[in-house]
Formats: sequence, structure tokens, C-alpha cells
Amino acid sequence: MLVLLPPSETKREGGAGEPLRVDALSFGSLGAIRDRLVDDVIELAGDADAAFHALRLGPRQAAEVERDRRLRTSPTMPALDRYTGVLYDALDAATLDAQARAYAHRHVAIHSALFGLVGALDPVPAYRLSHDSRIPGVRLKALWREAIARELDARTGLIVDLRSEGYAELGPVPDRDDAVFVRVVSVDENGRRRALNHFNKRAKGLFVRALLLARPDGLTTLPDLIDWAASHGFVLTAAAADRPGELELVA
Repeated sequence: MLVLLPPSETKREGGAGEPLRVDALSFGSLGAIRDRLVDDVIELAGDADAAFHALRLGPRQAAEVERDRRLRTSPTMPALDRYTGVLYDALDAATLDAQARAYAHRHVAIHSALFGLVGALDPVPAYRLSHDSRIPGVRLKALWREAIARELDARTGLIVDLRSEGYAELGPVPDRDDAVFVRVVSVDENGRRRALNHFNKRAKGLFVRALLLARPDGLTTLPDLIDWAASHGFVLTAAAADRPGELELVA
């Protein structure tokens, strides 16, 4: 099983790891794209005004540009610890034991706009780049989409896509029965369902945390996943017939 998570705009500062080594990251076939994009982002960060525009930042966010300028020299930390925000606060990686973290590294990938897919414990620096950033001369979708889709297509077993739609566009999961996009919804008193925003991220974080704490083996099909979710208090159901390849997680 592979669980795909989105990144977050916000990152934890600092780290105790050695500076970035692209060859130390999982999904090694993405290395050449990573190297090129890191160099492009560093070059962009040398022009603060251009970086503010490309990254959609305000003048008070100059520290974000400085992060990008120091991409190859700043310290690293595991990706699961680097990202912050609603989803990652709910996942609460700092309180996971060593076994849960090792399970995460085997079964969880985070989709970074800068590095593509990275393993949960891959060492990454703080940075600023989003799926909709506009790097001069670079189209992120054109750069990443086929390469990431190939990586996912080569992956055997269940793929559970918890990314946002923007990141899913940068590398879709394969069209097969054991690859599914999960949408978080609420259900009102009349049974009507609607998509969520803030609670969407929290529900995803809690769901992944439960997986990491339970460390289930043998989840190879969607019915397996749905049954496991029900046994741990999560309502996970097939989406409407006009959305094949999707599940709904009820928050």
C-alpha cells in the first residue's frame, strides 16, 4: 500500500540533517528533474521581486525567498516533520514511535512541488514552492506529470490518494481498481454530502495517523481498506457512480 499526501505551504524551520542530497531521496528516477528545478528555484530567489511574484508572496514573506536561496546549504529534516499546518498537526508525527515512523516511510509518500514524490522520512530542507507557482521558463505540470505518473504506475499494490486536486494534476494515479482518490465530505441530517476544506485536511491527518499507529498488514484491495477504516471508526465509502475511482471519507 502507498498513501499519497499533499505537502503544506508552511514548513518547520531548522533541522539537524546534512544539506540536501538529491540522491538520498526516494523515487530516484525523479533525480534529474529535482536537480534542475532546485537550480531554477535558487536562481529565481536571487531576484526578490521576481520571486515574490512567482511564488505569490508579499513583502513580509522575504524569509520564504531566503529559504529558497539556501536550498542546497540549509539543514534538512524528515519530510514528515518538515511540513506543518492542519493535516500535519492532526497527524502529529512528533508523537509517533519508531515503528510507526518506519511504517510511514514504507507506505507514505508526500508530493512536493519541488521534489516530486518523497518518502515520509526523506531529508528535505525548508522551501517555498506550490503546485501553482510560476517559475520563469518552467511549467510544473509539464515537468512532473508524466514522470510521477510513471512512478505510480510502476508501484504494485493499493494506492490511496489523499492529495489535493492541484497536486493530483501534477501526477495522476494509474487508472486501475486498486488506485483511488479520497475526497472528504460531511453528511447533513438529510443525507446530503458536501466537500470540506479545513476539516478535510484534519480528517486526512487523523486517518493517516490511525494507519501508522495500527500498522495494518494485508491491505491490498479497496474492500480491505474500507473494512479496516470501519473497524477504526472511519466511514469510507464508494463515491457516486459518476465518479469512478473515488472514495469518500465522511468527517
